[in-house]
Amino acid sequence: MAKLPTDLSGRQVRAALERAGFVFRRQSGSHMILRRDMPPARVVVPDHKQIRPGTLRRIIADARLTVEQFLALL
Repeated sequence: MAKLPTDLSGRQVRAALERAGFVFRRQSGSHMILRRDMPPARVVVPDHKQIRPGTLRRIIADARLTVEQFLALL
């Protein structure tokens, strides 16, 4: 299993997900909501300066990506 970076911001995660086909829909407080139509998925990304590794793993799982696929999008 590939090692996750520990210094990613919410904006960097959002940019990587947008490269995977996600579209920014709205923001509620400090949480950005992104959606993808095919295959359908919804992801909530905190707009923080640093995303914790456990949170990042959950975001990647919700996006239906592998860690390796996500790292290729960075």
